[in-house]
Amino acid sequence: MTQTPGTRSWWGWGTQEQALGVQEAEALVARLAGLLPDADLTVHAPPALRPESLPAVRITPPPSLAPLSSTDTHDRAGHTHGKAFRDIVRNLRGDLAHAPDLVVRPGTERDVVDVLDWASSENVAVIPYGGGTSVVGGVEARFDGGYAGALSLDVTAMDRVLEIDRTSRAARIQAGVLGPHLEEQLRPYDLTLRHFPQSFAFSTLGGWLATRAGGHFATLYTHIDDLTESLRVVSPYGVGESRRLPGSGAGPSPDRMFLGSEGALGVITEAWMRLQDRPRWRAGTSVRFADWDAAVAATRAVAQSGLHPSNCRLLDAAEAFLSTGASVGGGVLVLGFESADHPVDAALERAVALCRDHGGSLSEGSARGTSSERDASASAWRSSFLRMPYQRDALVQRSVIAETFETATTWDGFPALHAAVAAAATAAIRDVCGIGVLTCRFTHVYPDGPAPYYGIYAPGAWDGLLGQWDEIKTAVSQAIVDHGGTITHHHAVSRDHRPFYDQQRPEPFAAALSAAKAALDPAGILNPGVLV
Repeated sequence: MTQTPGTRSWWGWGTQEQALGVQEAEALVARLAGLLPDADLTVHAPPALRPESLPAVRITPPPSLAPLSSTDTHDRAGHTHGKAFRDIVRNLRGDLAHAPDLVVRPGTERDVVDVLDWASSENVAVIPYGGGTSVVGGVEARFDGGYAGALSLDVTAMDRVLEIDRTSRAARIQAGVLGPHLEEQLRPYDLTLRHFPQSFAFSTLGGWLATRAGGHFATLYTHIDDLTESLRVVSPYGVGESRRLPGSGAGPSPDRMFLGSEGALGVITEAWMRLQDRPRWRAGTSVRFADWDAAVAATRAVAQSGLHPSNCRLLDAAEAFLSTGASVGGGVLVLGFESADHPVDAALERAVALCRDHGGSLSEGSARGTSSERDASASAWRSSFLRMPYQRDALVQRSVIAETFETATTWDGFPALHAAVAAAATAAIRDVCGIGVLTCRFTHVYPDGPAPYYGIYAPGAWDGLLGQWDEIKTAVSQAIVDHGGTITHHHAVSRDHRPFYDQQRPEPFAAALSAAKAALDPAGILNPGVLV
């Protein structure tokens, strides 16, 4: 298995080697200190891990599964939480109360069947685990039910591209493959899955499928759903595999039932995925706006133009400043185009023209049309995009509440939702922190609406961080649901979003989902507490 070089951090994002250095951290803190004066930025280091840091192991695997199982302290600690703000805070405090008893790494689908058979018979909860990058409590053994124990089913040993259909541009891929290793295996065929979430380096195909992940590209094929041809899933009921088809009208889609099921209905072991030829032509720029409403209107025009940019990411003034250091009145729209078949200069020129119709202007000296000459703001954004999780960790260590909300809504509904979120966040931040900053960017755009992604930065009290964050999250989440947005566009439901997902989904569907859970997982061992 190929991983991003370095030592995975058990308490924070990514690898220890890629964490913020002293100079980068100081620059980040300096920018934020100007917005959050009087914040206590004392650094809190992660605790040393010892066996007594974790609860005692309650279960013993059978001899047949013992070679696949680990009770190593760092292994269990690293599989205890995901990578959300709440997770980082608890890790920094040494709160590992929900550590799994075992980390089990199946090497084959037969191993997965054997694990589920044993767990069902012994009342052991099974939490499917890919890269562990969930930010909504999806991989945590936090649930009720009187289970004998819990195991983290780490599928990353199942990481191969098993078959490639070059004619149809598709591949049969094991679910445990990490993003970089997947692309390495496709590159000799000049093919790509072209799915690059922010967590790409540390997340798996199975995780993308189980959470209906969104990729980096802002239009057209935005979700992993769009790239899925068929799935193979193991549940306590049995093994199921859907037929490979470009499309089908034969009843409800079996793939749709498992996409986004978060391991509650079965363990995805393989998938046939639709591939694309690797891009040869690229072009990009960024457009500045003096007015936010005009920037939104321009973004809508581009989204409805049929140009299908690969990047169409709108940053409001606060987001642009924190991410790239750019000072603008209304916002910055980062545009990018790419193609494996033809030059894309004309598409970029047309998108820029649409932006100019709404008062947009290009940065002085910005370059468009070649991959070697990119606008400085666009390049700064891409770099910042990949560094954001590491920056978040550095801020959390300094008692800064730094976390995000993401949603989607229609264009006509966006103004009211945006105003409601801003009001709810501002009031909650004022009540629990005194001051703070709210930012907004569009991560994805569709002809009928945007996917706004909100960031919150506020000075917290080290001893009260979790309570402060929970108050803010509850207020904003309720505002999103009350004003017609989805509780999640691409971060999944899991345990943290369950109360709001229950409000969003139709009641007949909830009943059908519960019935499916009972049929596929009679003992209720699969990821208890998510979805149903």
